[in-house]
Amino acid sequence: MGYLYIFGTIFFTVYGQIMLKWRISKYSGLPDGLQEKVFFLLKLLFDPLILSGFLSAFVASLFWMAAMTKFDLSYAYPFMSLSFMLVFLLSIFLFHEAVTAHKMIGLFLIIAGIIVTSQSA
Repeated sequence: MGYLYIFGTIFFTVYGQIMLKWRISKYSGLPDGLQEKVFFLLKLLFDPLILSGFLSAFVASLFWMAAMTKFDLSYAYPFMSLSFMLVFLLSIFLFHEAVTAHKMIGLFLIIAGIIVTSQSA
């Protein structure tokens, strides 16, 4: 059950990040003036799908609290790096973001780190 809690944390974290990027990209860029920035950010804040991204961060924190009842922090936390990997992969497919050698090396190092730290249980 503990791994389900970690999976829930990762799932809702990734969902929130992808949803925020997707919805924000539908709007124009951040305006220059202070008043325009405030109105722009308020408009984003009340977008229902952006709100779902914020809600998913809250739900992820509930899953994380449950995971902390099952695992040591030093064991469970490296699994959170999987969210970096998933966001990276989804950003390529959903947003057509560039894949560079540096990003691929970084992704490989994250995966290697997860494997190494998970062996320490």
